Amino acid sequence: MKKVTINSVAEYAGVSKKTVSRVLNNEPNVSPATREKVLKVFKELDYKPNPIARGLARNKSFIIGCLYDNPSKSYITRVQSGALEACHKFNYNLLIHPCELRGDELIENVDQLLTTSRLDGLVLTPPFSDSQVLIDFLKAQNVPFARVASALQDDTSISVRSNDEQGAYELTEHLISLGHKEIAFIKGHPDHSATEKRFSGYQNALLKHGIEYKEKLVAEGNFSYHSGADSAKEILDLEPMPTAVFASNDYMAAAVLKLATQRRIRVPEDISIAGFDNAPIARHIWPGLTTIAQPVEEMTRQAVEQLILQISDPSTEVYQKVLEAKLITRESTAAK
Repeated sequence: MKKVTINSVAEYAGVSKKTVSRVLNNEPNVSPATREKVLKVFKELDYKPNPIARGLARNKSFIIGCLYDNPSKSYITRVQSGALEACHKFNYNLLIHPCELRGDELIENVDQLLTTSRLDGLVLTPPFSDSQVLIDFLKAQNVPFARVASALQDDTSISVRSNDEQGAYELTEHLISLGHKEIAFIKGHPDHSATEKRFSGYQNALLKHGIEYKEKLVAEGNFSYHSGADSAKEILDLEPMPTAVFASNDYMAAAVLKLATQRRIRVPEDISIAGFDNAPIARHIWPGLTTIAQPVEEMTRQAVEQLILQISDPSTEVYQKVLEAKLITRESTAAK
């Protein structure tokens, strides 16, 4: 069978090769009718673009890198889902790159990644999206990048985040509305800006409602299930025991729920437990976790989509967006 090329598509659709290229790369300046016609020909001819030839022709790799360091596999899966949706839309590929390095070693690692993989751009997830050193390096190297869930104020780079502080405030206020005053809090990883944002939301809600902040009710976690288990022991050993626990993510909250169950502490009758993120585990355990739904997939999808648009046209206006985090109430919380 004869190989289908971009020239074949152009001839069959009755358009120029340049028009086919614009449709293939999801570029502007193509009418909806023409775009639809070319896309139909792609399907009819079962056209599969050659990524190597495509890259050579445009001096691009059509690969976006995603840098992450997060102990939650669910979070990374959701990041990947959103990034892939955007990449598929623009016929890009995605390279997921885990990294635990910091400082000079981080810069060296990213520099090597950019060189060996010929990435067209990088999407940064926490904690890298808050690394000023890394951001300065990428700017100096003229590497396009986008930040997900970053608290850094930088008007010159793409940023998509949710309002973590407001979300934590609303969840804490929800617990207060149920009559809880002794509300314990489990913090996240110190390198993640979300940790302080969520902690700040918790503190502000207590202050707003005239509830005394007690340092003994705050435990240090790192977003992992195991850190949640350690924090749970610390909190459930308190005398008197708090009537509610707010963990900075759902995996730590799940660890608190498990220990409470093992100790025959009834949830929510004896203690209410809440998390953050609305990870799958929040829906799959019993009782289901009250939590804050963070739109991780949508944040990443928008960030990658805007990054690809900027790669195609560097004059594109810098995109910055704050998405809403929503309270979801389930069976793990109840009136005191």
